Amino acid sequence: MSVSTFPFGALSDGTPVTAARLDVRPGLSLTVLDYGATIQSLCVPGADGKPVDVVLGYDSAELYEAGHDYIGATIGRVGNRIGGARFSLNGTEYRLAKNDGENHLHGGKRGFDRRMWDMRASDDGVVCERLSPDGEEGYPGDLRVRVSFTLSADGALKIAYDAETSADTLVNLTNHSYFNLNGGGSALGHSLTVYADRFCENDACCLPTGALLDVGGTPFDFRSAKTLGAEIDADHPQLRCGCGGYDHSFDLCGRRAAVLCGDRSGIVMTVDTDMPAMQLYTANGLSPQTGKAGGRMETRGAVCLETQLHPNALRCYGFPSPVLRAGTKLHSETVYSFAHKENQQDGTG
Repeated sequence: MSVSTFPFGALSDGTPVTAARLDVRPGLSLTVLDYGATIQSLCVPGADGKPVDVVLGYDSAELYEAGHDYIGATIGRVGNRIGGARFSLNGTEYRLAKNDGENHLHGGKRGFDRRMWDMRASDDGVVCERLSPDGEEGYPGDLRVRVSFTLSADGALKIAYDAETSADTLVNLTNHSYFNLNGGGSALGHSLTVYADRFCENDACCLPTGALLDVGGTPFDFRSAKTLGAEIDADHPQLRCGCGGYDHSFDLCGRRAAVLCGDRSGIVMTVDTDMPAMQLYTANGLSPQTGKAGGRMETRGAVCLETQLHPNALRCYGFPSPVLRAGTKLHSETVYSFAHKENQQDGTG
């Protein structure tokens, strides 16, 4: 294993951006940027041994800065939506940016995805750290965050999140990688299994109402593998509610969250997490554009499997709380493991 760094262009204000590439073995590598603590590339061996880059991305810092799709980035302080762009904590109301209609999305106008991080190599990967100061994007408390990326020789990418705060605040960290296990083209032929019996009901603005609906008999039943495209355009109220496809939080049954399989590559990705929920997003809002090496990114050309707390959790009774108390520490891990279809080992975690 080796870690190398190289320049990756600069932001509009002249700030240089650096990439760190972790080479584990032939065909298996990971590249992370210090802008947004972003996964820029994740290559795994295909059936012929040649590397397949299974995440969408760009070739320059300038394109990441200009983008609006959170591609590959670390999301925070709070991933997903907060209804009304405000919350009350310890008797104080905090008002946040309304950057998704009337709601607050993915940490605000300049969330963690648009911040520079301190990046360094570790013994087995790459570590990104930053201090989010009190009041940043309206959130209370100085929040220290560390995101550790490790890639093992057997093809397991582990993302570990650590955080602590000087004052009670909200935290819901996740990664917003867009996966296409074929390396490009439509993702609707990918087959997906989700280990969840219930999912969050959304309102017309993709904001959870607090209700958990049974997946049985609905297009949201992925308990047995089916393609993403099988029922994505079905006549179901939760697919007509403004999301344009799947953009819903699933209430996970255990550590095994999902299994995704590329229909052309045969690459299988298994997702394991200690988080209680996973957002399934089928890139419904991704505008057609040019990505890495001139490749084409397209609407529904990837899928995001974002392990996290349920969105709008503070406003929904019974959802796990996103409050991080002063003097306590947050630690969470998600593992994306890669194999080939013929070598897949099933399991429920």
